[in-house]
Amino acid sequence: MRLPHPTPTPEPFPFERESALPHYVQPYEPAMTISPAAIAAFDALVHELHPDAARVDATRLQRLAGWLASLPASQARRAIDERLQCLQDLRSMVADPGWDCEPAMRRRLDQLFAYVDSDEDLIPDRVPLFGLLDDVLLVELTWPAFAAEAEDFRDFCAYRRIEHPDGDATQQRAAWVRDRLAELALLQHHARVSDSHYANGRSPEPVFRVA
Repeated sequence: MRLPHPTPTPEPFPFERESALPHYVQPYEPAMTISPAAIAAFDALVHELHPDAARVDATRLQRLAGWLASLPASQARRAIDERLQCLQDLRSMVADPGWDCEPAMRRRLDQLFAYVDSDEDLIPDRVPLFGLLDDVLLVELTWPAFAAEAEDFRDFCAYRRIEHPDGDATQQRAAWVRDRLAELALLQHHARVSDSHYANGRSPEPVFRVA
């Protein structure tokens, strides 16, 4: 059984489970023109970025396209745009001088960006609406590989905006780490105090004894 995993938006794509799709959604015919080799290459990239991702095959891709086609135009556009915004958040993270991604993380992000920046990928970007479906599906399926880093970066940005730490980018990040560790230590201290009714961890002896 696949455990819940982070998704870029609160409403994940109905990709893995057919039961999550409306009963009337049928495979979307244009998606059937994509070659098996192209789908296999896309699936390989997905699993290079996030090995535990769901498998991409023609049937799932077709049904996802059918689901998108069945939505009202504004809702379909929003489903695409929300994931493009998450992609932009990752770009901002990489470009921010105050944030230092690990080399392995940066390599994975560079692969993600290289794919979505290509016009001739699994579905050509010039195809109205559906041209971005493979790009945002890549973001959706590989998000668990980036979720923790993205969440930390958002917290750092909020800290920097509210606290206005002194110093250069390196010093600001160090201040964020220091303050967040101090907050964590305080929370752990409060938890220990709450779990201990008395200093010795035992119930007190009764004050009076009844003979």
